[in-house]
Amino acid sequence: MEKRAFGKTDMQVSVLGFGGAEIGFENASPHIVKELLTAAIDQGLNVIDTAECYVGSEELIGNAVSNRRKEFYLFSKCGHGQNTKGEWSKAQITACIDRSLMRLKTDYLDLVQLHSCGLDILKKGECIEALQEARKAGKTRYIGYSGDGADAQFAVDSKLFDALQISVNIADQEPIDTVLEDARKQGMGVIAKRPIANAAWKSKSKPSNSYHVPYWERLQKLNFDFIGKEASEAVSTALRFTLSVPGVDVAIVGTTKPGRWRENADFIASGKLSEKEFAEIRARWADKVEADWVGQT
Repeated sequence: MEKRAFGKTDMQVSVLGFGGAEIGFENASPHIVKELLTAAIDQGLNVIDTAECYVGSEELIGNAVSNRRKEFYLFSKCGHGQNTKGEWSKAQITACIDRSLMRLKTDYLDLVQLHSCGLDILKKGECIEALQEARKAGKTRYIGYSGDGADAQFAVDSKLFDALQISVNIADQEPIDTVLEDARKQGMGVIAKRPIANAAWKSKSKPSNSYHVPYWERLQKLNFDFIGKEASEAVSTALRFTLSVPGVDVAIVGTTKPGRWRENADFIASGKLSEKEFAEIRARWADKVEADWVGQT
């Protein structure tokens, strides 16, 4: 598994990480989570990303692989509690981090990220100060922001964060033309979320899950040739596109299926897309993009 430097940090991250949302929201069994994460770590995974609001995700990860803590980097997010959205005071952020440490059965995180808080919250600065204090206390090694659009741009421009997590994929290319270049120049570690655009092309009709609808609608108009081919080729091209974007260090993909992480790892084994393939996808975006095709939080 290829590894890349994670910005200016001391981490060398596997280009394919594991996103913990699905195991929480889909109520995966502890047995399944242990099986899939154990196998993935054995096969080269060294980035696990989760969040308090991903239902039971943190507990599942802690129970499954806390005994192998030194073998992977552990990222989590704070600010969105399980029962509410908007816990942004210093005390609430601190309590959230402490809960994450307990659930994940660790005494430190490699990265704590603010979870998509808006520009108004960021400008107040209290939540950022909470992360800085957590870093000073040794609860996290690095701090980051997870979000999109103008919020992400402000976080990058503030020069207060070590990392940025942002949506970037074949159906969400706006960040390539905006915030990613600034993040790269600053030496921020960059995590690509939704790196295969939720595989929204698999639905023959408009998805019932609203989370998938914006990408499905965009992909109908983008109409890339490769998304009509075998599923493996479509996923491979989409994932390799995201990992070909300058500045992207790791793409996180979630699953509840043992063996799927290895399948995705095999898809990207051939490395980045060719310059021609990458340019064709970018050109199609430039030709079809509409004004409201902004980053999806």
